[in-house]
Amino acid sequence: MSKAIRIRRHGGPEEMELVDVEVGEPGAGEIRIRHQAVGLNFLDVYQRSGLYQLPMPLTLGMEGAGVVEAVGAGVTHLKAGDRAAYAGHPPGAYSQARVMPAKCVCKLPDAIGFETGAAMMLKGLTAQYLLKRTLPQGGLQAGDHVLFHAAAGGVGLIACQWAKALGLQLIGTAGSDEKCALAKSMGAAHVINYNREDFAARVKEITGGRGVKVVYDSVGKDTWDKSLDCLAPFGLMASFGNASGPVPPFAPGILGAKGSIYVTRQTLFTHIATREATQRMADDLFAMVAGGQVQIRIEQRYPLAEVAQAHRDLEARKTTGCTILMP
Repeated sequence: MSKAIRIRRHGGPEEMELVDVEVGEPGAGEIRIRHQAVGLNFLDVYQRSGLYQLPMPLTLGMEGAGVVEAVGAGVTHLKAGDRAAYAGHPPGAYSQARVMPAKCVCKLPDAIGFETGAAMMLKGLTAQYLLKRTLPQGGLQAGDHVLFHAAAGGVGLIACQWAKALGLQLIGTAGSDEKCALAKSMGAAHVINYNREDFAARVKEITGGRGVKVVYDSVGKDTWDKSLDCLAPFGLMASFGNASGPVPPFAPGILGAKGSIYVTRQTLFTHIATREATQRMADDLFAMVAGGQVQIRIEQRYPLAEVAQAHRDLEARKTTGCTILMP
């Protein structure tokens, strides 16, 4: 048996219940993992609220780290007793133990602790595919400017450090001076408090009127229109979240008028659809963390039973960096 957080219908944080569930044995291509720590992400909020519709009842959570207890037939990259971490479908990480597909689970290097592993997989792999795989025309070179919204969040702080390691001039936005200072301390070349400044005007000022090659945007509705105005000709608008709500429909003609710009909507789970792709991306992330180029800032810890408060704090923008739940 395992304690787990389930919802029976979409709604607010109050819909989450701590229940007992039977875990069972792994089938072919599966493992059973006992969690030492679980990651919290805005994706969990989307699934809880119903922005992303999923069958009920639903155990939430998309990333975690722990010890493999058993493996099913055909699983060769993991064995019982291995330290492991993952981000991937289906949800179910808000639990003490679970059975899940093995393809998205990676052996966790000894140099990386369980809490770090749980905090970094979904957010770190997201930063990896954005900065290394979601690129504007001609790619990115050292010295190029990029705009990254929510730069003091979990993905943002990882991206600040990774961008600096790549030689990029990351312009980070955040909603307070404190959050801006945090992003700056983690590698952002420039920071903008969007509650005090017009970020589009400030971006043009920083770039000498040229604009940025790419905007990485997990905020959605509130930043969309001005983000398009921040792009240089042939620039790329890379949307990967909807923290302020989904982007409303728009006429494709505006992309031509704003400089023949490109728009893409990315999701991590397309990038980690295969075992091989997941491992390649994870190896890149592990190397950056183990080598000290990327530090995983765990700023909040909550007991699993207090996950409703964790969701409230996340939605109220009270958190910075990464948040983990302790089973």
